[in-house]
Amino acid sequence: MVVWLGYAVLALVLWGITGVTQKLSTNRISSERSFLWFCWAMVALSAVVAGLARPHWGLAPLVVVCSVAGGALNGLGAWTSFRALESGGKASIVISLISLFPLLTVVLAIVFLHERLTWMQGAGAVAAIGAAILLSLEAPPKAEA
Repeated sequence: MVVWLGYAVLALVLWGITGVTQKLSTNRISSERSFLWFCWAMVALSAVVAGLARPHWGLAPLVVVCSVAGGALNGLGAWTSFRALESGGKASIVISLISLFPLLTVVLAIVFLHERLTWMQGAGAVAAIGAAILLSLEAPPKAEA
């Protein structure tokens, strides 16, 4: 197995479990408190990674700006996902919908990085959009007798 694929599968498993833990937390505490605990976990994990990796800090300003922006956008995405779950969204639907963020990444990669999609990849993107629409459809509530 290619190394990157192993990491990608591990990320899939970890984020899959995360959707359930986020819903469990927002069922019991506010999205803001859930998000703060999420941030504390990220700070602790960041300290461990920094200790193990011993990163080289002499980075170009653009790299720092892109990294900070990525972290901020990730944090805002996490907070809004907590809000969606706290506001009554079902974990099976909310997490599935927000997990389609790679489609936006694909569009931005085409526009800014000049990447190209094969017809098969384009068909996959269309199928993902169709899946999102189908997942978001809910049956109307049953009328009480």
